[in-house]
Amino acid sequence: MRVLFVEDEADTRVLVAAGLEMHGFGVRLAEDGLAAIQALRDDLFDLVVTDVSMPNGVSGIQVAEAAARLQPSARVLIVSGYAPGQLPELPHGTRYLAKPYRTTELISTLRMMLEC
Repeated sequence: MRVLFVEDEADTRVLVAAGLEMHGFGVRLAEDGLAAIQALRDDLFDLVVTDVSMPNGVSGIQVAEAAARLQPSARVLIVSGYAPGQLPELPHGTRYLAKPYRTTELISTLRMMLEC
């Protein structure tokens, strides 16, 4: 399974990617929403995991909307330190996971998403 992992915190990006790869996921990293949208144009993904708050003017919500347009079969997980009630309405079909999370929790969520 190919995962696009979008996270602006470099340490988190590297650590989580390593955990995903150890569990058999192929991972492409993006440091912001602009890089994520370009990756969605360049490559195919089964899953997109994106933080909500990111630099450079493109949020995780916008990444999720772009994924729905560019790769409608990709499943999208939005992660955030904000509670769902503090966020704008999430795009239809996306899932939410609260930060901080454990890598095992992320992997479990991704596997459930693939089963649906």
